[in-house]
Amino acid sequence: MSKKELHPKDYRYVVFSDEAAGFAFLTKSTAKSEETIKWEDGKEYPLVKIQISSKSHPFFTGEEKIIDTEGRVDRFKARAEKAKKMREALENKAKKAAKEAEKKLAKETNKIEK
Repeated sequence: MSKKELHPKDYRYVVFSDEAAGFAFLTKSTAKSEETIKWEDGKEYPLVKIQISSKSHPFFTGEEKIIDTEGRVDRFKARAEKAKKMREALENKAKKAAKEAEKKLAKETNKIEK
């Protein structure tokens, strides 16, 4: 059981063009347009001009700036550095304790053998 008239009738290929980035792509859409453009395949398609795309949006281009007015990023980095130092100190303490236990065991073993 499917609903009639659910899907649009004017679903067709359309070229979306980001003029600022010099980027365009062909996809299916119902977007309306009066303009047309000749695409790479030689056919003519409706043209929809867009102001921002994945080629110009800061998130996708990696140019996104993180504005941190409250210093959260710095506090996070400081906590991470502190945790790293603490972890290294504990590892060194454990290694030292293991060496001392090994030396103690070696001394006791030497006493028993004599």
